[in-house]
Amino acid sequence: MSATSLHSRSNRANRMKLALLVLLSVLLISCETARYYSQAARGQLAIVFGRENIERLLASRDLPTELRDKFNEVLLIRQYALEELGLPVENNYSTYVYIEREHAIWNVFAAPEFSVDPVNWCYPIAGCASYRGYFTESGAARYAKELELDGLDVYTGGIDAYSTLGWFQDSLLSTVLSRADYQLAGLIFHELAHQIVYISGDTKFNESFATSVEREGIRRWLKHGNQIEKIGTAEADIQRQQQFVALVTDYRNRFDILYESDLLDQETRKKKAELQEGLRLSYQELKQGWNGYDGYDSWFSQSLNNAQLSTVGSYNDLVPFFNDLLAQSDNNLTLFFEEVSKIASLEKIDREERMQDYF
Repeated sequence: MSATSLHSRSNRANRMKLALLVLLSVLLISCETARYYSQAARGQLAIVFGRENIERLLASRDLPTELRDKFNEVLLIRQYALEELGLPVENNYSTYVYIEREHAIWNVFAAPEFSVDPVNWCYPIAGCASYRGYFTESGAARYAKELELDGLDVYTGGIDAYSTLGWFQDSLLSTVLSRADYQLAGLIFHELAHQIVYISGDTKFNESFATSVEREGIRRWLKHGNQIEKIGTAEADIQRQQQFVALVTDYRNRFDILYESDLLDQETRKKKAELQEGLRLSYQELKQGWNGYDGYDSWFSQSLNNAQLSTVGSYNDLVPFFNDLLAQSDNNLTLFFEEVSKIASLEKIDREERMQDYF
């Protein structure tokens, strides 16, 4: 084994120990904080200790054909992500973890009753983000209820995969196996992008960048594999997503205007409900052109409160900026990543000035 390999493994081990040490130290802060970080540590460690090497699984004769095909596809995706997209693959997605629940985690989002600006939480490792993650649905529901009692709008969404930002080796989780191959590729590209750039406290920047990399990666991946028949399907998915985002963004701006008005609270609540119903009706009109696709129905069946609306902005608001930056980089991902890293290194006020035309 080379000295470089030994050094790399030692660094990863040290980072893991540091991460666990930070988590354990935070347990002393308060009972609520202790409960939260305790479940986070247990959940992450369960994934770490549940990992199985994908290549070793592929060597097993008992592996079901469906899993074998999916694992082989993931190995190809990893290779493409490294060699063609320049993403920091390392040992990520070389292992598999079976999870006996519907989602990997449940994220809780919150916003004031009369604002679409999300509440932020800060963490010792990941920095600040506009969500709080739980490894059990009941834990998320319990915390969501506490926030609601404080008068906040609250939304809880199941998440099938997440990035540990290089602190741990990210694994392929069973919660994502039902996705189409190109969707799985996009997810891996998205999560790996977080390891290139991640700014503490700037969810919108982080997620918009990763979404841009995800979409560009999908297009290139399908063309690389000459999967012509899937390109149309993927482009249709992306177009529907863009239409969905445009619709919600339009209404989110309407909510902003409402909340900045001088109306009494009672009247504001009434008009808020009217806008929520208008958004549902507008979605039904938009969906007429989707040839029966109903993938967003469950999202629109929920409350459409401020917390829920804020989640769309976090992942998409700055995607046009990053798309334009990629074009300005001659569609060279290496140059693109360098430019994004430069912007990420700026102070927040300077960073926002650089992107001001996209806010």
